Amino acid sequence: MNQAKFKKKNKACFFDRDGVLNKDIGYLYKKEDFQWIEGAVECIRLLKEMKYKVIVITNQSGISRGFYNHEDVEKLHLWINTQLKRTINTSIDQFYYSDEMPNTKVNSRRKPSPNMIIEAFQDHNLDPKQCFLIGDKKTDMDAAKNAKIKGFLFEGGNLLVNIEKILKVLNF
Repeated sequence: MNQAKFKKKNKACFFDRDGVLNKDIGYLYKKEDFQWIEGAVECIRLLKEMKYKVIVITNQSGISRGFYNHEDVEKLHLWINTQLKRTINTSIDQFYYSDEMPNTKVNSRRKPSPNMIIEAFQDHNLDPKQCFLIGDKKTDMDAAKNAKIKGFLFEGGNLLVNIEKILKVLNF
């Protein structure tokens, strides 16, 4: 008997990175340039307390443009999780990123493609009906739509206040 078939599926919040969790300065890859969006750390803590998987999906075309490399992105993501572990004793469950240029079409992971989200569904045993995405661009909303999950546009302000409103609407 296949036990995985009966395993309880997880719920998740997907975040775009730049402009949602951190201030978007354009092609961020250095920890010295990283600045949290107001309420982002508290938002992550709340979601983790509510047993959500917290997953980041981010387009990083700066790699293809030669501004930085995969190792730079992975070092920044490790640093982000180290900061979260130090301050709130938790971390982001996984970071997915695309290094593709905006015009990439074939087998693209780049948002608005749903491929990073679909990969996370499989990696984390997620129930798409209990998943949602918060992003700051149309491509984020399109990725959510293409993955058949709810998408919420973050237009600035305090992310914790924003997520509290979203959670009331969702009622998962």
